[in-house]
Amino acid sequence: MARVIVAVTGGVASGKSAATAAFASRGIAVADADIAARSVVAPGEPALAEIVASFGAGALDADGQLDRPAMRARVFGDPSARKALEAILHPRIREWLQAACRDAAGPYVVVAIPLLAEGGGRAAYPWLDRILVVDVPERVQRQRLMRRDGVDAALAERMIAAQATRPQRLALADDVIVNDGPLSALEAAVARLDGRYRGFAAAAPVPA
Repeated sequence: MARVIVAVTGGVASGKSAATAAFASRGIAVADADIAARSVVAPGEPALAEIVASFGAGALDADGQLDRPAMRARVFGDPSARKALEAILHPRIREWLQAACRDAAGPYVVVAIPLLAEGGGRAAYPWLDRILVVDVPERVQRQRLMRRDGVDAALAERMIAAQATRPQRLALADDVIVNDGPLSALEAAVARLDGRYRGFAAAAPVPA
């Protein structure tokens, strides 16, 4: 069981996945909220039945799986629908992630939570020991989104605006990586934090 749990969060196109991959390359276990989100809505899971009850059979694709593109389009720009979906998913995702962290080996474990600020922050995740925010200026986010997803500037702006603000994310941070440079700079920052987190883990009490 890992002695320290470190959350990695950040805005869209900030480089969260690259950061968690860099931790994984150093032998650190990673629990991923995206994997959790897929797991909790697998066919037969209670969350999928609740989504169908709330949103109708149109929430499913032809194979009985959650139709993610359709649901994304449905809740985007509709705060009430988004809140209803989040009320179904977020508690289960938190439980899945906590269990994965509890079972992880190594000195510390990284848990990737893209929507940490939107999902209740520290109050919703009291079992986190550290929060690392991968931060990036909005102009860089916008450029990356346009290049990565092939969207125009207006849609990129809406995608950024749909998330928590930079100040809201940074208010949660114990550690920050400003990821506006090359991948090598991000990897060097992760290497420094890896040493720090291993030190925290060495000084932490053994979990019961």
